[in-house]
Amino acid sequence: MTTQHRGHRIVVVGAGYTGMFAAVRTARRTRRLGARITLVNPSPRFTERLRMHQVAAGGRLADHRIADLLAGTGVEFVQGRAVAIDPQARRVTVERTAAGGSGAGPDARHGVTDLPYDTLVYALGSRTDTTRVPGADHHAVTLDDPRAAHEFGARLAALAATGGRVTVSGGGLTGVEAAAELAESHPGLEVTLLSRGVPGAMMGDRARAHLDHVLARLGVTVRAGADVTKVLPGAVELAGGAQVPSDLTLWTAGVRVPDLAARAGIETDARGLVVVDDRLRSVSHPEVYAIGDAAAVRQAWGQVHGTCQSGLPTAQHVADTIARTLRGRAVRRFRFGYFHQPVSLGRRDAVIQFTYADDAPRRAYLRGRWAVAYKEFVSAGPVVMYRLSRRMNVTAVLSRGGRATRSAAGGGGRAVMPLPRGRRAENMGR
Repeated sequence: MTTQHRGHRIVVVGAGYTGMFAAVRTARRTRRLGARITLVNPSPRFTERLRMHQVAAGGRLADHRIADLLAGTGVEFVQGRAVAIDPQARRVTVERTAAGGSGAGPDARHGVTDLPYDTLVYALGSRTDTTRVPGADHHAVTLDDPRAAHEFGARLAALAATGGRVTVSGGGLTGVEAAAELAESHPGLEVTLLSRGVPGAMMGDRARAHLDHVLARLGVTVRAGADVTKVLPGAVELAGGAQVPSDLTLWTAGVRVPDLAARAGIETDARGLVVVDDRLRSVSHPEVYAIGDAAAVRQAWGQVHGTCQSGLPTAQHVADTIARTLRGRAVRRFRFGYFHQPVSLGRRDAVIQFTYADDAPRRAYLRGRWAVAYKEFVSAGPVVMYRLSRRMNVTAVLSRGGRATRSAAGGGGRAVMPLPRGRRAENMGR
Protein backbone atom coordinates (compact mmCIF):
# COMPACT_ATOMS: atom_id res chain seq x y z
CA MET A 1 0.00 0.00 0.00
CA THR A 2 1.37 3.39 -0.97
CA THR A 3 1.97 6.00 1.73
CA GLN A 4 2.56 8.85 -0.71
CA HIS A 5 -0.81 10.45 0.01
CA ARG A 6 -1.24 9.44 3.65
CA GLY A 7 -2.66 12.40 5.51
CA HIS A 8 -4.06 13.96 2.33
CA ARG A 9 -6.60 16.52 3.56
CA ILE A 10 -10.01 16.53 1.87
CA VAL A 11 -12.57 19.13 2.93
CA VAL A 12 -16.19 18.83 1.77
CA VAL A 13 -18.18 22.06 2.17
CA GLY A 14 -21.91 21.44 2.45
CA ALA A 15 -23.80 18.38 3.74
CA GLY A 16 -26.80 18.36 1.46
CA TYR A 17 -27.59 15.38 -0.75
CA THR A 18 -24.39 15.68 -2.78
CA GLY A 19 -21.95 16.74 -0.06
CA MET A 20 -23.04 13.95 2.26
CA PHE A 21 -22.68 11.31 -0.45
CA ALA A 22 -19.31 12.69 -1.54
CA ALA A 23 -17.96 12.53 2.03
CA VAL A 24 -19.19 9.01 2.77
CA ARG A 25 -18.15 7.52 -0.56
CA THR A 26 -14.75 9.26 -0.55
CA ALA A 27 -14.11 7.88 2.92
CA ARG A 28 -14.81 4.34 1.77
CA ARG A 29 -12.84 4.66 -1.46
CA THR A 30 -9.77 6.11 0.32
CA ARG A 31 -9.93 4.16 3.59
CA ARG A 32 -6.61 2.38 2.91
CA LEU A 33 -4.85 5.52 1.76
CA GLY A 34 -4.98 7.35 5.07
CA ALA A 35 -6.78 10.41 3.71
CA ARG A 36 -8.30 12.80 6.26
CA ILE A 37 -11.80 13.91 5.35
CA THR A 38 -13.71 16.78 6.97
CA LEU A 39 -17.35 17.62 6.28
CA VAL A 40 -18.56 21.17 7.05
CA ASN A 41 -22.22 22.12 7.53
CA PRO A 42 -24.05 24.76 9.61
CA SER A 43 -26.72 22.36 10.92
CA PRO A 44 -26.16 19.07 12.75
CA ARG A 45 -29.15 17.59 10.92
CA PHE A 46 -29.35 16.28 7.39
CA THR A 47 -32.38 17.83 5.69
CA GLU A 48 -34.36 15.74 3.23
CA ARG A 49 -35.25 18.55 0.85
CA LEU A 50 -37.23 16.15 -1.31
CA ARG A 51 -39.76 16.03 1.53
CA MET A 52 -39.94 19.70 2.46
CA HIS A 53 -43.35 20.17 0.83
CA GLN A 54 -44.63 17.61 3.33
CA VAL A 55 -43.24 19.72 6.17
CA ALA A 56 -44.97 22.83 4.80
CA ALA A 57 -48.24 20.91 4.88
CA GLY A 58 -47.79 20.08 8.57
CA GLY A 59 -45.79 16.86 8.39
CA ARG A 60 -42.56 16.15 10.24
CA LEU A 61 -39.23 14.96 8.91
CA ALA A 62 -37.25 12.10 10.37
CA ASP A 63 -34.40 13.36 12.55
CA HIS A 64 -31.29 12.31 10.61
CA ARG A 65 -28.19 13.46 12.46
CA ILE A 66 -25.15 14.04 10.29
CA ALA A 67 -22.88 12.53 12.94
CA ASP A 68 -24.97 9.35 12.91
CA LEU A 69 -24.88 9.09 9.12
CA LEU A 70 -21.08 9.47 9.26
CA ALA A 71 -20.62 6.94 12.08
CA GLY A 72 -17.88 4.45 11.28
CA THR A 73 -16.61 6.32 8.22
CA GLY A 74 -13.78 8.22 9.89
CA VAL A 75 -15.10 11.50 8.46
CA GLU A 76 -14.79 14.41 10.87
CA PHE A 77 -17.85 16.63 11.08
CA VAL A 78 -17.35 20.34 11.75
CA GLN A 79 -20.58 22.16 12.50
CA GLY A 80 -20.18 25.63 11.11
CA ARG A 81 -20.66 27.94 8.15
CA ALA A 82 -17.95 28.29 5.52
CA VAL A 83 -17.42 32.05 5.15
CA ALA A 84 -14.25 32.27 3.06
CA ILE A 85 -11.99 30.18 0.85
CA ASP A 86 -8.33 31.03 0.28
CA PRO A 87 -7.29 29.03 -2.81
CA GLN A 88 -3.67 30.20 -2.59
CA ALA A 89 -3.23 29.07 1.02
CA ARG A 90 -5.69 26.19 0.42
CA ARG A 91 -7.84 26.73 3.46
CA VAL A 92 -11.49 27.25 4.31
CA THR A 93 -12.52 29.65 7.06
CA VAL A 94 -15.46 28.34 9.08
CA GLU A 95 -17.57 30.19 11.62
CA ARG A 96 -18.65 27.52 14.06
CA THR A 97 -22.34 27.32 14.86
CA ALA A 98 -21.74 24.85 17.72
CA ALA A 99 -18.92 23.18 19.57
CA GLY A 100 -17.65 19.94 18.16
CA GLY A 101 -15.03 18.48 15.92
CA SER A 102 -11.34 19.19 15.96
CA GLY A 103 -10.26 21.94 13.72
CA ALA A 104 -7.21 23.98 13.10
CA GLY A 105 -5.53 26.99 14.50
CA PRO A 106 -5.86 29.04 17.66
CA ASP A 107 -8.84 31.03 16.32
CA ALA A 108 -11.08 28.00 16.88
CA ARG A 109 -11.63 29.06 20.48
CA HIS A 110 -13.15 32.30 19.19
CA GLY A 111 -15.64 30.47 17.03
CA VAL A 112 -13.55 30.65 13.86
CA THR A 113 -11.65 27.72 12.39
CA ASP A 114 -9.27 27.60 9.45
CA LEU A 115 -9.40 24.20 7.78
CA PRO A 116 -6.43 23.48 5.51
CA TYR A 117 -7.05 21.27 2.49
CA ASP A 118 -5.20 19.51 -0.28
CA THR A 119 -8.47 18.80 -2.10
CA LEU A 120 -11.68 20.78 -1.71
CA VAL A 121 -15.14 19.50 -2.66
CA TYR A 122 -17.50 22.45 -3.09
CA ALA A 123 -21.09 21.29 -2.47
CA LEU A 124 -22.92 24.32 -1.14
CA GLY A 125 -25.92 23.84 -3.41
CA SER A 126 -28.61 26.46 -4.00
CA ARG A 127 -31.50 28.22 -2.32
CA THR A 128 -34.81 29.62 -3.49
CA ASP A 129 -34.35 33.11 -4.89
CA THR A 130 -36.50 35.62 -3.02
CA THR A 131 -34.48 38.66 -4.12
CA ARG A 132 -35.97 39.34 -7.55
CA VAL A 133 -39.53 40.17 -6.50
CA PRO A 134 -40.13 42.86 -3.85
CA GLY A 135 -41.64 41.51 -0.65
CA ALA A 136 -40.89 37.85 -1.33
CA ASP A 137 -38.14 37.78 1.29
CA HIS A 138 -40.38 39.35 3.97
CA HIS A 139 -43.89 38.09 3.24
CA ALA A 140 -43.34 34.62 1.79
CA VAL A 141 -41.93 31.37 3.14
CA THR A 142 -39.56 29.09 1.21
CA LEU A 143 -38.86 25.38 1.57
CA ASP A 144 -35.16 25.99 2.33
CA ASP A 145 -35.44 26.32 6.10
CA PRO A 146 -37.05 23.37 7.94
CA ARG A 147 -37.90 25.56 10.93
CA ALA A 148 -39.73 28.15 8.82
CA ALA A 149 -41.52 25.38 6.92
CA HIS A 150 -42.62 23.82 10.23
CA GLU A 151 -43.99 27.16 11.39
CA PHE A 152 -45.79 27.55 8.07
CA GLY A 153 -47.35 24.10 8.51
CA ALA A 154 -48.41 24.85 12.07
CA ARG A 155 -50.42 27.87 10.87
CA LEU A 156 -52.25 25.92 8.18
CA ALA A 157 -54.62 23.96 10.41
CA ALA A 158 -56.05 27.07 12.04
CA LEU A 159 -56.21 28.79 8.68
CA ALA A 160 -58.05 25.84 7.09
CA ALA A 161 -60.72 25.97 9.78
CA THR A 162 -61.60 29.51 8.74
CA GLY A 163 -61.43 28.90 4.99
CA GLY A 164 -58.10 30.65 4.57
CA ARG A 165 -56.28 31.29 1.32
CA VAL A 166 -52.79 30.00 0.49
CA THR A 167 -50.80 30.91 -2.59
CA VAL A 168 -47.92 28.89 -4.02
CA SER A 169 -45.78 31.00 -6.33
CA GLY A 170 -43.80 28.99 -8.86
CA GLY A 171 -45.15 26.34 -11.22
CA GLY A 172 -42.09 24.11 -11.32
CA LEU A 173 -42.26 20.59 -9.98
CA THR A 174 -41.54 21.76 -6.42
CA GLY A 175 -44.45 24.22 -6.58
CA VAL A 176 -46.76 21.56 -8.02
CA GLU A 177 -45.85 19.12 -5.24
CA ALA A 178 -46.38 21.79 -2.58
CA ALA A 179 -49.76 22.91 -3.93
CA ALA A 180 -51.06 19.33 -4.12
CA GLU A 181 -49.75 18.51 -0.64
CA LEU A 182 -51.33 21.59 0.95
CA ALA A 183 -54.69 21.03 -0.73
CA GLU A 184 -54.87 17.35 0.16
CA SER A 185 -53.74 17.81 3.77
CA HIS A 186 -56.09 20.74 4.44
CA PRO A 187 -59.26 20.51 2.30
CA GLY A 188 -60.61 23.68 3.95
CA LEU A 189 -57.88 25.78 2.38
CA GLU A 190 -58.27 27.73 -0.81
CA VAL A 191 -55.01 26.89 -2.62
CA THR A 192 -53.85 28.86 -5.68
CA LEU A 193 -50.83 27.92 -7.79
CA LEU A 194 -49.30 30.84 -9.71
CA SER A 195 -47.04 30.02 -12.64
CA ARG A 196 -45.51 31.98 -15.49
CA GLY A 197 -45.74 28.91 -17.69
CA VAL A 198 -47.86 25.79 -17.72
CA PRO A 199 -47.23 23.63 -14.62
CA GLY A 200 -45.57 20.40 -15.68
CA ALA A 201 -44.77 21.82 -19.12
CA MET A 202 -41.60 19.70 -19.31
CA MET A 203 -43.69 16.51 -19.16
CA GLY A 204 -45.38 14.61 -21.96
CA ASP A 205 -49.04 15.22 -22.75
CA ARG A 206 -50.41 12.20 -20.88
CA ALA A 207 -48.38 12.74 -17.73
CA ARG A 208 -49.26 16.43 -17.72
CA ALA A 209 -52.94 15.61 -18.21
CA HIS A 210 -52.83 13.40 -15.11
CA LEU A 211 -51.10 16.15 -13.15
CA ASP A 212 -53.78 18.65 -14.22
CA HIS A 213 -56.54 16.19 -13.34
CA VAL A 214 -55.22 15.61 -9.81
CA LEU A 215 -54.73 19.32 -9.11
CA ALA A 216 -58.32 19.95 -10.22
CA ARG A 217 -59.61 17.06 -8.10
CA LEU A 218 -57.82 18.48 -5.06
CA GLY A 219 -59.38 21.89 -5.66
CA VAL A 220 -56.16 23.72 -6.55
CA THR A 221 -56.77 26.85 -8.62
CA VAL A 222 -54.05 27.06 -11.29
CA ARG A 223 -53.28 30.45 -12.82
CA ALA A 224 -50.83 29.94 -15.68
CA GLY A 225 -49.28 33.00 -17.29
CA ALA A 226 -49.21 34.80 -13.94
CA ASP A 227 -46.22 37.12 -13.57
CA VAL A 228 -45.75 37.99 -9.90
CA THR A 229 -44.41 41.51 -9.36
CA LYS A 230 -44.79 41.96 -5.60
CA VAL A 231 -45.61 39.97 -2.46
CA LEU A 232 -47.68 41.87 0.10
CA PRO A 233 -48.61 40.92 3.70
CA GLY A 234 -52.05 39.71 2.58
CA ALA A 235 -51.83 39.35 -1.19
CA VAL A 236 -49.68 38.60 -4.22
CA GLU A 237 -49.60 41.30 -6.87
CA LEU A 238 -49.43 40.38 -10.55
CA ALA A 239 -48.26 42.30 -13.58
CA GLY A 240 -50.96 44.80 -14.46
CA GLY A 241 -51.81 45.46 -10.82
CA ALA A 242 -54.27 42.63 -10.12
CA GLN A 243 -53.95 41.13 -6.64
CA VAL A 244 -54.50 37.56 -5.48
CA PRO A 245 -55.61 37.51 -1.80
CA SER A 246 -53.26 35.33 0.23
CA ASP A 247 -53.18 34.68 3.97
CA LEU A 248 -50.01 32.62 3.56
CA THR A 249 -47.63 32.62 0.60
CA LEU A 250 -45.17 29.87 -0.25
CA TRP A 251 -42.37 30.90 -2.62
CA THR A 252 -40.81 28.21 -4.85
CA ALA A 253 -39.76 30.27 -7.90
CA GLY A 254 -36.13 30.67 -8.96
CA VAL A 255 -32.83 29.59 -7.41
CA ARG A 256 -29.60 31.30 -6.44
CA VAL A 257 -26.25 30.02 -5.25
CA PRO A 258 -23.88 31.35 -2.56
CA ASP A 259 -21.15 33.72 -3.76
CA LEU A 260 -18.41 32.00 -1.72
CA ALA A 261 -16.60 30.57 -4.75
CA ALA A 262 -16.83 33.80 -6.74
CA ARG A 263 -15.46 35.84 -3.81
CA ALA A 264 -12.55 33.42 -3.57
CA GLY A 265 -11.57 34.04 -7.19
CA ILE A 266 -12.64 30.58 -8.33
CA GLU A 267 -14.00 30.88 -11.86
CA THR A 268 -17.81 30.95 -11.96
CA ASP A 269 -20.40 31.56 -14.66
CA ALA A 270 -22.96 34.37 -14.77
CA ARG A 271 -25.15 32.53 -12.26
CA GLY A 272 -22.32 31.98 -9.78
CA LEU A 273 -21.86 28.27 -10.55
CA VAL A 274 -18.30 26.94 -10.47
CA VAL A 275 -17.09 26.30 -14.02
CA VAL A 276 -15.73 22.75 -14.17
CA ASP A 277 -14.00 20.54 -16.72
CA ASP A 278 -15.17 17.11 -17.81
CA ARG A 279 -13.76 15.61 -14.57
CA LEU A 280 -15.73 18.14 -12.47
CA ARG A 281 -12.58 20.02 -11.44
CA SER A 282 -12.58 23.80 -11.31
CA VAL A 283 -11.06 25.12 -14.54
CA SER A 284 -9.19 27.78 -12.56
CA HIS A 285 -8.24 25.72 -9.49
CA PRO A 286 -7.94 21.99 -10.31
CA GLU A 287 -7.58 21.03 -6.63
CA VAL A 288 -11.20 22.18 -6.21
CA TYR A 289 -14.09 19.97 -7.32
CA ALA A 290 -17.66 21.27 -7.58
CA ILE A 291 -20.74 19.07 -7.47
CA GLY A 292 -24.51 19.27 -7.54
CA ASP A 293 -26.24 22.66 -7.80
CA ALA A 294 -22.90 24.43 -7.22
CA ALA A 295 -21.35 23.28 -10.50
CA ALA A 296 -21.83 24.39 -14.10
CA VAL A 297 -21.72 20.93 -15.71
CA ARG A 298 -22.08 20.49 -19.46
CA GLN A 299 -22.71 17.32 -21.42
CA ALA A 300 -22.80 16.82 -25.16
CA TRP A 301 -26.59 17.24 -25.07
CA GLY A 302 -26.46 20.51 -23.09
CA GLN A 303 -26.28 21.99 -19.59
CA VAL A 304 -27.10 19.83 -16.56
CA HIS A 305 -29.70 21.59 -14.41
CA GLY A 306 -29.49 21.37 -10.66
CA THR A 307 -31.46 18.45 -9.24
CA CYS A 308 -30.84 15.68 -6.77
CA GLN A 309 -31.10 13.30 -9.73
CA SER A 310 -28.06 14.82 -11.38
CA GLY A 311 -26.31 15.87 -8.16
CA LEU A 312 -25.73 12.44 -6.65
CA PRO A 313 -23.91 11.15 -9.76
CA THR A 314 -21.58 14.18 -9.63
CA ALA A 315 -20.80 13.36 -5.99
CA GLN A 316 -20.11 9.73 -6.88
CA HIS A 317 -17.90 10.73 -9.78
CA VAL A 318 -15.81 13.12 -7.68
CA ALA A 319 -15.38 10.60 -4.85
CA ASP A 320 -14.18 7.99 -7.33
CA THR A 321 -11.96 10.50 -9.12
CA ILE A 322 -10.26 11.57 -5.90
CA ALA A 323 -9.60 7.94 -4.98
CA ARG A 324 -8.23 7.09 -8.43
CA THR A 325 -6.04 10.21 -8.44
CA LEU A 326 -4.53 9.37 -5.06
CA ARG A 327 -3.76 5.88 -6.36
CA GLY A 328 -2.12 7.28 -9.47
CA ARG A 329 -4.75 5.81 -11.79
CA ALA A 330 -6.36 7.35 -14.85
CA VAL A 331 -9.61 9.19 -14.18
CA ARG A 332 -12.77 9.13 -16.25
CA ARG A 333 -14.84 11.90 -17.75
CA PHE A 334 -18.21 12.57 -16.22
CA ARG A 335 -21.16 11.22 -18.18
CA PHE A 336 -24.77 11.68 -17.20
CA GLY A 337 -28.25 11.46 -18.68
CA TYR A 338 -31.61 12.10 -17.08
CA PHE A 339 -33.99 9.20 -16.59
CA HIS A 340 -37.19 10.42 -14.92
CA GLN A 341 -39.19 13.29 -13.45
CA PRO A 342 -40.85 11.96 -10.27
CA VAL A 343 -43.64 14.16 -8.86
CA SER A 344 -45.75 13.50 -5.79
CA LEU A 345 -49.34 14.77 -5.91
CA GLY A 346 -50.24 14.48 -2.25
CA ARG A 347 -49.82 11.24 -0.31
CA ARG A 348 -52.18 9.15 -2.48
CA ASP A 349 -51.17 10.03 -6.03
CA ALA A 350 -48.09 10.78 -8.10
CA VAL A 351 -46.85 10.86 -11.66
CA ILE A 352 -43.50 9.68 -13.01
CA GLN A 353 -42.44 10.95 -16.42
CA PHE A 354 -39.62 8.90 -17.94
CA THR A 355 -37.20 10.92 -20.04
CA TYR A 356 -34.41 10.91 -22.57
CA ALA A 357 -30.89 11.86 -21.50
CA ASP A 358 -31.54 15.56 -22.09
CA ASP A 359 -34.66 15.43 -19.85
CA ALA A 360 -37.08 15.54 -22.80
CA PRO A 361 -40.13 13.35 -22.10
CA ARG A 362 -40.48 9.83 -23.45
CA ARG A 363 -43.88 8.28 -24.11
CA ALA A 364 -43.63 6.14 -20.97
CA TYR A 365 -45.01 7.43 -17.69
CA LEU A 366 -46.38 6.02 -14.45
CA ARG A 367 -49.31 7.27 -12.36
CA GLY A 368 -51.42 6.31 -9.36
CA ARG A 369 -50.40 3.98 -6.56
CA TRP A 370 -47.43 2.50 -8.41
CA ALA A 371 -46.14 6.03 -8.98
CA VAL A 372 -46.63 6.76 -5.25
CA ALA A 373 -44.47 3.74 -4.34
CA TYR A 374 -41.88 4.72 -6.96
CA LYS A 375 -41.67 8.30 -5.67
CA GLU A 376 -41.33 7.14 -2.07
CA PHE A 377 -38.51 4.81 -3.10
CA VAL A 378 -36.80 7.75 -4.79
CA SER A 379 -37.26 10.08 -1.81
CA ALA A 380 -36.04 7.53 0.74
CA GLY A 381 -33.14 6.39 -1.43
CA PRO A 382 -30.39 8.88 -0.50
CA VAL A 383 -30.41 8.17 3.25
CA VAL A 384 -30.43 4.41 2.56
CA MET A 385 -27.57 4.94 0.14
CA TYR A 386 -25.46 6.80 2.70
CA ARG A 387 -25.85 3.99 5.20
CA LEU A 388 -25.05 1.27 2.68
CA SER A 389 -22.11 3.25 1.34
CA ARG A 390 -20.35 2.96 4.67
CA ARG A 391 -19.91 -0.75 3.93
CA MET A 392 -19.96 -1.07 0.14
CA ASN A 393 -19.77 0.94 -3.06
CA VAL A 394 -23.35 1.77 -4.01
CA THR A 395 -23.94 3.54 -7.30
CA ALA A 396 -26.24 6.52 -7.72
CA VAL A 397 -26.08 6.36 -11.50
CA LEU A 398 -28.67 4.73 -13.72
CA SER A 399 -28.10 6.51 -17.00
CA ARG A 400 -24.80 7.80 -18.35
CA GLY A 401 -26.59 9.25 -21.32
CA GLY A 402 -25.94 6.50 -23.84
CA ARG A 403 -25.19 7.83 -27.32
CA ALA A 404 -25.97 11.35 -26.17
CA THR A 405 -22.75 11.44 -24.10
CA ARG A 406 -20.65 8.57 -25.42
CA SER A 407 -19.13 10.45 -28.34
CA ALA A 408 -17.88 13.22 -26.08
CA ALA A 409 -16.91 11.19 -23.03
CA GLY A 410 -16.28 7.60 -24.03
CA GLY A 411 -16.59 4.65 -21.70
CA GLY A 412 -19.50 2.46 -20.75
CA GLY A 413 -22.16 2.15 -18.12
CA ARG A 414 -22.33 0.37 -14.78
CA ALA A 415 -24.76 -1.95 -13.08
CA VAL A 416 -27.22 -0.37 -10.66
CA MET A 417 -29.29 -1.58 -7.74
CA PRO A 418 -32.70 -2.79 -8.95
CA LEU A 419 -36.03 -1.49 -7.79
CA PRO A 420 -38.57 -3.99 -6.45
CA ARG A 421 -40.43 -5.97 -9.15
CA GLY A 422 -37.62 -5.52 -11.61
CA ARG A 423 -37.92 -1.77 -12.29
CA ARG A 424 -34.78 0.34 -11.98
CA ALA A 425 -34.45 3.90 -10.88
CA GLU A 426 -31.90 6.29 -9.48
CA ASN A 427 -31.90 6.75 -5.74
CA MET A 428 -32.62 10.39 -6.23
CA GLY A 429 -35.23 12.94 -7.17
CA ARG A 430 -35.46 16.60 -7.84
